[in-house]
Amino acid sequence: MRLRESGDQRRQVPRTDTVLTDARLASASSSLGRETVKEAVAQAQERARRGELSPDAVADAAAESLPRRAAALRPVINATGVVLHTNLGRAPLSDAAVEAVLAAAGHTDVEFDIETGNRTRRGQGAAEALLRAVPAAEAAHVVNNGAAALVLVATALAAGREIVVSRGELVEIGDGFRLPDLLESTGAAIREVGTTNRTTVSDYEAVIGPDTAFILKVHPSNFTMQGFVSSVALEDLAGLGLPVVMDLGSGMLAPDPLLPDEPDASTSLAAGADLVTASGDKLLGGPQSGLLLGRADIVERLRSHPLARALRVDKLTLAALEATVRASMTPTWDALRRSASELHARAEGIRDALRQAGVAADVAETVSVVGGGGAPGVELSSWAVALDADLAAPLRRQDPAVVGRVERDRLLLDLRCVPEDLDDALRSAVVAAATGHPGA
Repeated sequence: MRLRESGDQRRQVPRTDTVLTDARLASASSSLGRETVKEAVAQAQERARRGELSPDAVADAAAESLPRRAAALRPVINATGVVLHTNLGRAPLSDAAVEAVLAAAGHTDVEFDIETGNRTRRGQGAAEALLRAVPAAEAAHVVNNGAAALVLVATALAAGREIVVSRGELVEIGDGFRLPDLLESTGAAIREVGTTNRTTVSDYEAVIGPDTAFILKVHPSNFTMQGFVSSVALEDLAGLGLPVVMDLGSGMLAPDPLLPDEPDASTSLAAGADLVTASGDKLLGGPQSGLLLGRADIVERLRSHPLARALRVDKLTLAALEATVRASMTPTWDALRRSASELHARAEGIRDALRQAGVAADVAETVSVVGGGGAPGVELSSWAVALDADLAAPLRRQDPAVVGRVERDRLLLDLRCVPEDLDDALRSAVVAAATGHPGA
């Protein structure tokens, strides 16, 4: 009910310092900042002056209008069916990685030797974990993402020289970034060999000369080519007498039968690659980072290059990466290994609960994908809760937001990427979106 505006009403509006003594607002000041809280109070006071709410309700209105988190990033329930969704942050961290990040949030020995009291090399724990996971690598280094790993390699090894790469591997890596542009920005020249669909050893041999720095082999991780195609194996490239760099992209450290066609670091190094580059936040299931694994002399040359400092990772990334590599399982691989029968049963349970709440729902058999530039063409049988497509936008506005995909006028909430312990949260969000009652 709108209150009648009067001079007495305006005089009854509490002072800012008085409102800020409210326990909820005092607590919020420490996490959101005093200025954010004061702005919320000022807006509530102005509403009271206009007669839109009672002066006694100013503190309540201010508290209700505050953001729930100190950062603008919002948690999302990924019901898209894309396991490594780039727009949703790719790999979710494991419990072990989250715990490691929290432990590293304060002062840590990131570049400090506890025993001697001297400065030490950054990221040794993560590097040691990577070397244990990939015994074929002599050394390891970590930078801030996969593209940065390639930039460092090209800058340190090939500035002013040539990088030989097959035309069929000159890929676009997302958001309009193209591999040739990335490499040429370092001052290296690209020597293309072969054709789009076929490249042979003789194509490489024909262009190798004194200006050749290394041979680059790129896994085309976001597309496949079929038909009259051929490429050159690492074993054959290794016999050409030049360093061979393999860009894996997706970040698998060892082979896995679930994705038999996806290249991995261990196999690539054993096949003759001198250096492997990969991302940490894809199939590895860790934080955003770029991995460099291979010959000790090459890795040391990269590590000591001036650009390496500009590309280095922080203590939180190092902590999360080390914990991820040491862990036996990650949320990414949990999602990849979920059986269709399990997802079907969960979808039916959520559907039944939604119908009991008066929300029209069904189940639908669907297909999930790996995403994130990994395992192109691989499809994973899955099940989704099917809803009216009009619920897509209201569900995105929930907290946490729920993001699905719309197909044929239906909103599909694919459960492959949704941990089972979030089923109740998913159901509640759907009911709230359908009824317009938050927290239903």
